[in-house]
Amino acid sequence: MDSGRSIEVTGEDVEQAIAKGLAELNAGPGDVIVEVLEEPARGMFGIGARPARVRLQMLVAPSPAAQEKPIARPVPTVEITDDDEDGDDSAFIGDTAEVYEGPLDEDAEVGKVVLTELLEKMSIRARVEVRRAQSSGDGENTPWLLDVSGSGDLSMLIGRRGETLASLQYVTRLITSRELQRRANIVVDVAGYKARRTSKLSELALRMADQAVRQKRTVTLEPMPPYERRIIHLALRNRDDVMTQSVGEGQARKVTIVPK
Repeated sequence: MDSGRSIEVTGEDVEQAIAKGLAELNAGPGDVIVEVLEEPARGMFGIGARPARVRLQMLVAPSPAAQEKPIARPVPTVEITDDDEDGDDSAFIGDTAEVYEGPLDEDAEVGKVVLTELLEKMSIRARVEVRRAQSSGDGENTPWLLDVSGSGDLSMLIGRRGETLASLQYVTRLITSRELQRRANIVVDVAGYKARRTSKLSELALRMADQAVRQKRTVTLEPMPPYERRIIHLALRNRDDVMTQSVGEGQARKVTIVPK
């Protein structure tokens, strides 16, 4: 990837234009700064229609983690494949920790300001609490958790199976990364949704693994997004009686639990 390179791309909508640009740059969402130059317009009776136009610029000083592609390490009891290995770091969120009262680094400070402003522009009355996410790694580079909380109904920020929340995190990271001129090490959650979802998926994984062993047959779970599949893989990685695999393509991709 060429640090500092900038391209302009068009698409039917902003999301499609960004996707095309990322593919051309061979980059991930956290590796670029996105500037929306022109919103799409349908026009009237086809007159005056125009595509969305965005500019993508590679971060000037990407972090080592952004430059190095994760390497799959052999684990006896789990097979993490393709996009599961590059799963969203929200997969590491366990029980939500207490609100962090200590000094914040730039990622947390800027991310909190950005997310708060986004909520204000959406006319959503809520507060952003900073917590320290739990990591399944060696404790280094642990992401900051920005948890949106409030007394009102925040379900609109979560959406169906967390799709709206994923978009909110995506936009927050992009803006924060632009301000920092490097990849922002933050995770966005709403009212502890990801923590609860992680717990439920981990319980499901263990229950389905027991069923696979008891019935001596492969159990196939419902299609899940990458970070949810990763939760399943991680929940069963220390089991010596089953292995997990991801099968299928795109949105139909799912995890299978195979008894050994």
